[in-house]
Amino acid sequence: MNVNIEQRMRAVTARVPGAKVSPLEKARVAIVHYWLLNHRGGERVVEAIAAMFPRADLFSLLADAKTMPESLRGRSLHTSFVQNLPGGNRCHRRLLPLYPLALEQFDFSNYDLVISSESGPAKGVLTSARTCHVCYCHSPMRYLWDFYHQYRNAVGRWSRPFFTLTSHYLRLWDAASADRVDYFAANSRNVATRIRKHYRRDSEVIYPPVNVSAGHLAGKVEDFYLLVGQLVDYKRMDLAIAACNLLGRRLHVVGEGEQYGRLRRLAGPSIHFCGPLSDGDLSEQYAHCRALLFPGEEDFGIVPVEALSFGRPVIAFGRGGVTETVRGIDVRSSNFPEDSSGIFFLEQSVDSLVDAMQAFERVEHQFQPWRIREQALRFAPHHFQRNFGLFLTCKWEEFHSEQLD
Repeated sequence: MNVNIEQRMRAVTARVPGAKVSPLEKARVAIVHYWLLNHRGGERVVEAIAAMFPRADLFSLLADAKTMPESLRGRSLHTSFVQNLPGGNRCHRRLLPLYPLALEQFDFSNYDLVISSESGPAKGVLTSARTCHVCYCHSPMRYLWDFYHQYRNAVGRWSRPFFTLTSHYLRLWDAASADRVDYFAANSRNVATRIRKHYRRDSEVIYPPVNVSAGHLAGKVEDFYLLVGQLVDYKRMDLAIAACNLLGRRLHVVGEGEQYGRLRRLAGPSIHFCGPLSDGDLSEQYAHCRALLFPGEEDFGIVPVEALSFGRPVIAFGRGGVTETVRGIDVRSSNFPEDSSGIFFLEQSVDSLVDAMQAFERVEHQFQPWRIREQALRFAPHHFQRNFGLFLTCKWEEFHSEQLD
């Protein structure tokens, strides 16, 4: 954290008890999220921010009332013209070229503070010189920047030229629209580095909220590994399936997605696909697994933190946000610190993951579930609300003091 910002945030702490943002209580606030079609990490952040501003209005390119978080229903919600296009909700990613135009049609002239939640296009809204715009960035759009080539190679042969062309122009718009933001917050140091690289902007790291209160320590651990998330290419779930096939280890796969058919074809007899589960059923999987396998590279990674909240270790590819949440041992290390909560493998390959799993099994008995659970508690929602509230208050005061100069 920047020293000057830290000092200023401490200075407003006395005026901002808990998560309440008292200097902003009378401000007219708008919250912008790219699309409200699921209930994942981004939507949980929106829920936490909305709870801080009970009168805030919501703006989203598209929304589905059936899948929207219940806490957001009943709010004043503004959607774009994309909402009215046939099949918009179902094929929303294919409509990406329309999103800059759609975002720029939203009218924020009556708002004092705009908070955008960004990992799809959201920060590109237009605000007046009197409106403070803060962006909470989950990541610059992965399919335009860091993972562009992986996404490009994954699209169909006939779609690839269109994806290549539109991505080029969207990348220019995305970089230019970063100048419309007054202040950035990043969900991890990993993402702060991307913001600096792609947008040439500084940001404050504020970790997102995770529902760690549901976590508990089970009386027994069962003989299976766990894999949780969308079944999409960049999460590299194929590595975990291949590793468990080679070792003959039981693996439970929780989730659904476009890679389901391919992963089922790869799976051997020790692999069990659970499909999407309710929160209660997923909790049971977390609580009783030997360890979570996490072979992808994520911006922050809520799933590993959820596993930690149940006292379960994480075997992860040692890159991205997981290196900030899991106290992992390098697979080559012979030391075992008592606060260890996982093992990192260093190459995104089956052999590297197999080595990490075998290393884990040699020291499995040394992991201490209660210490692992303690590490997850720093990501509880009230920490996010307090930290983000202090950040907003600090930036609100800075924004208005600069207007007076």
